[in-house]
Amino acid sequence: MTDDIDVLAGWVEPLLKKMEPYERRNLMKSISRDLRKSNQERMKKQESPDGQKWQPRKARKLRGKSGGIRKKAMFTKIRTAKHLKIRTTPDVAGLSFVGIAGRIAAIHHHGLRARVDRDGPDYDYPQRRLLGISREDLDMIADKVLEHVTL
Repeated sequence: MTDDIDVLAGWVEPLLKKMEPYERRNLMKSISRDLRKSNQERMKKQESPDGQKWQPRKARKLRGKSGGIRKKAMFTKIRTAKHLKIRTTPDVAGLSFVGIAGRIAAIHHHGLRARVDRDGPDYDYPQRRLLGISREDLDMIADKVLEHVTL
């Protein structure tokens, strides 16, 4: 995967250097929006950028209570544009979680140990890669650059 990114960067970089800063920024903004959309769709499908399914939630003993939240997809609110922000400059297209959502996302993305509630126990969360670039994303970036250059 890193080889693919290096190849893409190798032929895109000279094209980007020929563009004006405002053109590069518009291109980066467009790429960031599409990356956010593809990452949101992957989170909705509960899979990492390389196509692997996430480990499901831990089964919980509810003693007769309903477990409605456990039947729904994970990260429904965190994947919204409110929490998943794009950051662009003429040279960089970025995607990140902000605020407390960023902390929660980092815990799940890296599979860290964290406290469940303020007074709850610590839990080792399984690694669920939330953000990343897939092969389809690389193709989309290449297409966007070529489309922008030919206009």
